[in-house]
Amino acid sequence: MNLQNIPQIKHTDSGNFFLLAGPCAIEGEEMALRIAEKLVSVTDRLQIPYVFKGSFKKANRSRIDSFTGIGDEKALKILQKVSQTFGVPTVTDIHENEDAAKAAEYVDVLQIPAFLVRQTDLVVAAAETGKTVNLKKGQFMSPESMKHAVQKVLDCNNENVMVTDRGTMFGYQDMIVDYRGIPTMKQFATTVLDVTHSLQQPNQTIGVTGGRPDMIETVAKAGIAVGVDGIFIETHFDPANAKSDGANMLHLDYFEGLMEKLVAIRKTINNF
Repeated sequence: MNLQNIPQIKHTDSGNFFLLAGPCAIEGEEMALRIAEKLVSVTDRLQIPYVFKGSFKKANRSRIDSFTGIGDEKALKILQKVSQTFGVPTVTDIHENEDAAKAAEYVDVLQIPAFLVRQTDLVVAAAETGKTVNLKKGQFMSPESMKHAVQKVLDCNNENVMVTDRGTMFGYQDMIVDYRGIPTMKQFATTVLDVTHSLQQPNQTIGVTGGRPDMIETVAKAGIAVGVDGIFIETHFDPANAKSDGANMLHLDYFEGLMEKLVAIRKTINNF
């Protein structure tokens, strides 16, 4: 995938990894703009190609009373405002076939959630919009099997496709990253490592997903070291009170320091 096919993306010739980052869910306009302002400032300084991430709705919830969104159109318009305000592209998840065309009016990259990546109709609907499609690897799938998901997008005459590893189930309540999968999936498409979702601890008895944010730096560094093309990170200025996935998000205060370390590792790798 040529990153320059994503509208507004900058610094594509910097030699850096690219970044998909933002809050798990769009909770409101003020929070989205606040987070975006910080991320854009850091990524511009470090010349990291950047895409703002935010889910316009959350369909995969543990409990019926879990937060699902502030309204589809309202959240999509906030994503559009982020793009217009800061001049960056945006990415959001879709869950149903009709979401593809609706979200494509507002964002630049359509993301297929890991649990839905084998849903052919959904993948095709996303591909047929002509937008870049980000395929999250199912927690239950091998890296090798992702070539079939990629091929579905290519068969729709859309070459703008990438895959994202978000860990593999390890028992009932833990995830692991198998770094051998990165070079495997890079044979099929541009490959991203979803650092924060890889540190989820799902299926907790209380019905709220847990996480290991203390391991974010470790997992991210390893991903850069093995040559991943992009990094995916969810971040928030108040993870403890975030409405979704707060347990595994990076605190916004730590974002800049982490990016500086990852850029340094990437520069070292590029010299070999």
